Amino acid sequence: MENSKGKRAMATTHATELFPTVAVTMCTGETQANLASLITHNKETPNQCNFPQHGNIMDNSIKKSVTKSFNIPKEDCIMQLPWVVNNVKPSREDESQADIQENIQQMSLAIVKCTEEAKDKLAQVITHNVETLSQRKSHVLGYPVNQEFDYDALAPFLHFHLNNAGDPFTGSSYTLNSSKFEVCVLDWFANLWEIEKGEYWGYVTTGGTEGNLHGILTGREQLPDGILYTSQDSHYSIFKVARMCRMKCVTVDSLVSGEIDYVNLKASLLANKDKPAIINLNIGTTMKGAIDDIDRVLQTLEETGFSCDRFYIHCDGALFGVMLPFLKQAPKITFKKPIGSITISGHKFLGCPIPCGVVITRVGYINTLSRNVEYIASRDATITGSRSGHTPIFLWYALKERGLRGLQNEVQKCMMSARYLQRRLHDAGISAMVNKFSNIVVFEKPLDEDFVHKWSLACKENIAHVVVMQHVTIEMLDSFVNEFIQKRRIWFKNPLCLSEDIGAENCACIAHN
Repeated sequence: MENSKGKRAMATTHATELFPTVAVTMCTGETQANLASLITHNKETPNQCNFPQHGNIMDNSIKKSVTKSFNIPKEDCIMQLPWVVNNVKPSREDESQADIQENIQQMSLAIVKCTEEAKDKLAQVITHNVETLSQRKSHVLGYPVNQEFDYDALAPFLHFHLNNAGDPFTGSSYTLNSSKFEVCVLDWFANLWEIEKGEYWGYVTTGGTEGNLHGILTGREQLPDGILYTSQDSHYSIFKVARMCRMKCVTVDSLVSGEIDYVNLKASLLANKDKPAIINLNIGTTMKGAIDDIDRVLQTLEETGFSCDRFYIHCDGALFGVMLPFLKQAPKITFKKPIGSITISGHKFLGCPIPCGVVITRVGYINTLSRNVEYIASRDATITGSRSGHTPIFLWYALKERGLRGLQNEVQKCMMSARYLQRRLHDAGISAMVNKFSNIVVFEKPLDEDFVHKWSLACKENIAHVVVMQHVTIEMLDSFVNEFIQKRRIWFKNPLCLSEDIGAENCACIAHN
């Protein structure tokens, strides 16, 4: 334990001395010139290894050599292709024009040729799909993904395979990595959630699901016979983790708001008082954006006789884990309370072209998970082993460029726009709810699949929601509401009663209006 802490401290100090400007410390956003100079410096660093620059994987001479060495006749080349190539089916004559167009696009993406594609053809396919995505971007409302970002400045890093295998604090023998960026990102989140540098451990994950897996697995390793408690409104990954870890999982009722039912939690804990408790708390539920009260859960644990050594709390803060610290009077997410781990998704509020996330836990918990791996000359307690070296750089750039004030402004904009949408829906006689400290607007589910698909809405039973992110403008919301009102006249003669889904005070049906 002391040796690993010492190595980690030396590695962190060394990284800070060599790369002091990488640290994410400023309140305001960095200037583009400063960031550009940092990126150029770090791009040139891997080139000191003098690796050969390759174009095509194999030039013609190598291909000929391989063909001759293994006696592969030219005419057998097609027979060597994978089976999927031979299973490409032509479109049916009775398909609609839209389906035929979709099939044509799919065929242009299919990898079916023995020879390489001409670059101009590839460029056409890329251009077409970029244009399609750009059109769809202006209608993405139902999922918590920030589409408002520009990482063009980081393009030079795409010339390297960056792999952050192993412990980010000790590094590995694979020298093309971005561990120094990763540690700076982790330090930023540790500071946000109030845990000292020497007391925490964490890493950049592939997203919230991996963060939930790591956090709950860490709890299970501390309490091997513990029972997992989570509300019915929890993200589906929590129940997936329970199955993967073969843990007994108690699903606790939720309140109408989506928050965990503390009375039902207390009853569940008392019913299993002989077993330790591993509790997943939602810092913003998936559909309704409800926030579980950490203090009330801690009080419930005390009332039911669970001492600190008999419970572990994991906080799923996929979206709100970054946002709440920038809202006045919002519940405080802090390691000063006896919680075990927190995870967020980096591609949600911060915005990233690649799914990613961050998990932070207490360093004392990691020894039970860690193993020395001679192959990479590192100690590893991560889930995936090989890890993207690019996503830490994206997160570092997002934090460095915007600064604390920039992030706070974005949070405020999302909150105000969410309230605007709720008012517009209410004024139109549509049931709608927004939880406190939430940018998720919940309303009646549209009955038109094309409409749902067009606006990328997430639906569950009788409700749907819009997650108001940075890229969502007032014009987008107005366009959405206007079309919703127009089409809704066809679907409903009278509004549905949603009092059981979003509360009577938010329901616009005849009985509650």
